[in-house]
Amino acid sequence: MKDKGIIVKTRIRELRKLHKLSQAELADAVGTTRQTITSIEVGKYTASLVLAYKIAKYFNLSIEEVFDFSEVDMEG
Repeated sequence: MKDKGIIVKTRIRELRKLHKLSQAELADAVGTTRQTITSIEVGKYTASLVLAYKIAKYFNLSIEEVFDFSEVDMEG
């Protein structure tokens, strides 16, 4: 099944600011690049399940508390 270009909205920027983290600091903490964090925040990239889990775990939240799946068509 191919992703139809759906981008999942996130609270990453809001959570970073709340915790006074830069994109680079969050990227280092979850094992990715600052560019990836930027792309996720601006909606140009959807995090993999593994990365989504790492980001959520970093903030001690569930994936659903960080990523908004309400606009994703789960049917196909």
